[in-house]
Amino acid sequence: MSILHDDIVIITPPEKEGEEATVVTVNCPDKTGLGSDLCRVILLFGLTILRGDVSTDGRWCYIVFWVVGKENARWSLLKKRLIAACPPFSSAFAFSYYSTHLHSPKPPDLFLLKFCCKDRKGLLHDVTEVLCELELTIQKVKVSTTPDGRVLDLFFITDTRELLHTEKRRDDTVNKLTAILKNVFNTIDIELVDPSIFENVFNATDIESVDSELVDSEATGFSQASLYLPNVITNVFDLQSGTFRSDSVSIVMDNTLSPAHTLVQIMCHDHKGLLYDIMRTMKEYNIQICYGRFSKKSRGKCEIDLFIRQVDGKKIVDPSKQESLSSRLKIELLCPLKVAVVSRGPDTELLVSNPVELSGRGRPLVFHDITLALKMLGLCIFSAEVGRYVIGERECEVYRILLDEGEGLSFPRNKIEKGVWEMLMGWE
Repeated sequence: MSILHDDIVIITPPEKEGEEATVVTVNCPDKTGLGSDLCRVILLFGLTILRGDVSTDGRWCYIVFWVVGKENARWSLLKKRLIAACPPFSSAFAFSYYSTHLHSPKPPDLFLLKFCCKDRKGLLHDVTEVLCELELTIQKVKVSTTPDGRVLDLFFITDTRELLHTEKRRDDTVNKLTAILKNVFNTIDIELVDPSIFENVFNATDIESVDSELVDSEATGFSQASLYLPNVITNVFDLQSGTFRSDSVSIVMDNTLSPAHTLVQIMCHDHKGLLYDIMRTMKEYNIQICYGRFSKKSRGKCEIDLFIRQVDGKKIVDPSKQESLSSRLKIELLCPLKVAVVSRGPDTELLVSNPVELSGRGRPLVFHDITLALKMLGLCIFSAEVGRYVIGERECEVYRILLDEGEGLSFPRNKIEKGVWEMLMGWE
């Protein structure tokens, strides 16, 4: 039996008038964490999964997603990205399904996007949206505003298409950004950088001191271990995470219904990236999903049934392992991200924590959604920083955004927190 490359992923538009779901079918060799990788791509394209079916024999899998999205969804590009997430055919015939000796892929080239212009409401979101459309991934960002209303944006980015080293790709990026910035545009520059400049750029406090000489300076490495946040910030996140109702998530494990698998039954409230959060957790625990079904019910409720097994091919019978997995799933479904608004002297600071996958990637579109929520609230961003930190025992991307509320204006902080949280969760 042979399968054509294009048949690995098949995207079928709605067949009948009135149907809204597009069917995405994936038929490829299996690997631990494949479901997480596919759900991440779907989330990155702004699509919502209404239903899902997963089945595998340990070497080959068959996955079907029913998805909905915007009218201008880029289906051909989605197919290309989903195919890229699938293992090569040769892996289906490898000696071990759980082969761990495979070489790690080469880290993508890192680029510094720098522009300086007059500030305006929604500027940062408009730029972020263009970068997302161009498949440029934001690794780190620093935004600073001067008293005269100038803004300097520094984006460390990688290119999913791996073409940003070419003149055509850079020109296309500059042209699209120029169209967004319009008459406020001043200067823009994109250059390949050594990852070791990260700390110097993000430790620079003077907006005028960040210039081309800095790009050539030596500093600590990009790949260094994440820093630890001050206790005052981690305490804020700890308080915030305790505000959610634990009874909104039900997780039941059963070993009696299958001789070879543990059944995990989940009932919870829907949110953006729900299936991604579940699949990501299973991937982190090195658990294989042999069969799964996901469906949305009325009033925003979801039901998920998963037949799983451990890396050794056995069921999960150890009560402590069951409790550990169940507890982590509840945390991820109740609070996949953490949002808090705090006082920073006379100013207001927005804090968002985004857990990082074992692969080193954070949840997609978080910065996009944060800036969109602030734009809709009519709030300007005075400064913004994104960095990797350790909170508890987990590596997280932490977004620290200082808000510019204007002279004599005071925006309710609970409204800011609610607006950002609902945008991140897809409840806007």
